[in-house]
Amino acid sequence: MLSKNTIIALLTLLLISPLFGITLADMLGYHEPLDLVAEELGLEEEEHTWTPLKEYTFPGLPHWLGYIISGAIGLLIIFAIGYLIKHMAVVTG
Repeated sequence: MLSKNTIIALLTLLLISPLFGITLADMLGYHEPLDLVAEELGLEEEEHTWTPLKEYTFPGLPHWLGYIISGAIGLLIIFAIGYLIKHMAVVTG
């Protein structure tokens, strides 16, 4: 089980993640390295309709809130995978 300190740390990181992923990236002019390579090669971005959270956003929500929700969903997926692995290890062990 997660300790209280771990939960507080994860929630804090979730809440401040838009500061680094959106605000500071825009201020510093950061671009994803693969985007820069694709631009140099003259490649165009394809629209992927299968991705649930394009650019970490949700339609109708502010970007910062979509960023936090995307992070929370990512954490839940990682915890679910960890739970399944732990549960399978107990069953088979």
